Amino acid sequence: MTDLSQVAVLGAGVIGASWAALFLASGRSVTVFDPSETAAAEVRAYVDRAWPAMEALGLTEQGDRTALRFAGSAAQAVEGAGFVQENVPERLPIKHAVYAEIEPCLAHGAVVASSASGLMLGQMQAGWRDPAPLVLGHPFNPPHLIPLVEVMGNARTGEGIVARAEAFYESCGKVTIRVQREVPGHVANRLQAAVWREAIHLAQTGVASVGDIDKAMWAGPGLRWAAMGPTTLFGLGAGAGGLAAFCDHFSDTFNGWWADLGEPELTPELAEMLIAGLDEATGGRSVEEQSARRDAMIVAMQQALAKLRAAD
Repeated sequence: MTDLSQVAVLGAGVIGASWAALFLASGRSVTVFDPSETAAAEVRAYVDRAWPAMEALGLTEQGDRTALRFAGSAAQAVEGAGFVQENVPERLPIKHAVYAEIEPCLAHGAVVASSASGLMLGQMQAGWRDPAPLVLGHPFNPPHLIPLVEVMGNARTGEGIVARAEAFYESCGKVTIRVQREVPGHVANRLQAAVWREAIHLAQTGVASVGDIDKAMWAGPGLRWAAMGPTTLFGLGAGAGGLAAFCDHFSDTFNGWWADLGEPELTPELAEMLIAGLDEATGGRSVEEQSARRDAMIVAMQQALAKLRAAD
């Protein structure tokens, strides 16, 4: 069985750097390849920034951030790696070129997981002679803090590869779901796309400001959704009668709401309106300031929920 203590990360943008930080924290040695001349410095800086948050979450007990090196090519990066996390730009010619380069160099039994959010597994498999090692391993940003990974294989995926990917992610502290059928956006992106579409519609039609719509989310259903999913929560909404009683009571209400949901198109003009609304809501705080605030809140929520999750 291939040793999963050695990991390769291909592509070192925000997602790749975050993955590298998490894999280092889990005690793996990590080899990164990215063609950018500044990638090494940027990844090291990202790891240093991410480390305190992972430390606060108890993710670094086995970690060694010095077990990080950089390769001169994708082929060199995957040599000896039991697990490869691919994060190159979401353009099929680029992905296919990387797969063609690394396929002859992979260790026997190695798993290659793509972080792709906008491409589907079947499209990416076309870049392989034998796509048996490839799975979807789509994270939520930033991967070192958000537990979710969506994992998917299909009939062309090697036997046991999906299960190995899930076990590897879970050993790094991740929470996995298995995507059973290819759809654009997988699962979680489709859920957030549906919510954002209606948030945009509400702003576009003057129901509420961009800032108040965001506030309605984080101060309302967002709190509940951080604890449980929507179907589980609605199953609690009618007391002892459970979801059956809830559906019986609220079916007409929800059917009416669904019929009235908007279908906006994200045009340049609409984007300008949203940007102006966001600027007003954030009071001019920089992206860096907001990202730090986001990460601090995520850490605090994860810490608060950790003991309850452990008891499940």
